[in-house]
Amino acid sequence: MNTSPLTVLSVPHDALNFAMPAEACDCHTHVFGPSANYPLSSERNYMPGDALVPDLLALHDGLQIARVVIVHPSPYGTDNACTLDALRLLGPRGRGVAVIDAHTTDAELQAMHKVGVRGIRLNLETSGIHNSDYAATQLRWATARVAPLGWHLQMFTNLSVMASLREVINTLDTPVVFDHFCLARAELGTSQPHFDTLLALLASGRVWLKLSAPHRVAQDPDGAAMTEMARTLIAHRPDRLLWGSDWPHPGGRPGQPRHRDQVEAFNPINDGHALNRLAAWVDDAATLRQILATNPARLYDF
Repeated sequence: MNTSPLTVLSVPHDALNFAMPAEACDCHTHVFGPSANYPLSSERNYMPGDALVPDLLALHDGLQIARVVIVHPSPYGTDNACTLDALRLLGPRGRGVAVIDAHTTDAELQAMHKVGVRGIRLNLETSGIHNSDYAATQLRWATARVAPLGWHLQMFTNLSVMASLREVINTLDTPVVFDHFCLARAELGTSQPHFDTLLALLASGRVWLKLSAPHRVAQDPDGAAMTEMARTLIAHRPDRLLWGSDWPHPGGRPGQPRHRDQVEAFNPINDGHALNRLAAWVDDAATLRQILATNPARLYDF
């Protein structure tokens, strides 16, 4: 158990108050920069600062996290160079989730696979896309592209769109992963519209859910509402749950406008505290090991 103080990118992180399972994995992180090396997309909706592989390794080594998944961030569009170079630096401890489009070739997908990519992300929420027909079309297209590689589809979307895709998902052999609690709002409780569909899809074994970035879905990530929602999910299907920090925590600040041409500060999230909160939600060493180590090993082919 680590008791040393840890500060990364000027953000302090609490020491762990539980025994971290061996081969634990942070299933949702991003790497940005160096900014001089990787051009941003002209269609980005924010400008990130640098958050480099050495910073990520300092965080994970300090928190005893042995494995990591780099999710390609939206400001780079479909230019995956920054993420792929990060995977090359990480070696066998890293896996990746890319963002592609119709111009991405099969040869490029094969090359991504060799450096550790195991899925692609559909960033619907980032682009403000809530059209169910469009989402279904994208899901079918993406499945056709990645199924031959054995990859999964990761979707950033909300409960309503997720529910509209239920029939499509039930026809797929490709695993579907929803990140950030599928944007279920903690304060609306477990009876909120479409939460029952999320539970049903988890029960079917066709989808996975990331218990990531609770600050995105709760006014108080430590509060009773967030705890109730998380524990409901954990009790329901722990073998389909993953944990991710969302480091370095992009996403803007509530009430503050976003600027494409001005560096946006990352949210100062305490990831040690987030892990301790997860351990308190679970309160069972075997289930915690399943969420932090066993499940990621299966999904990401570690």
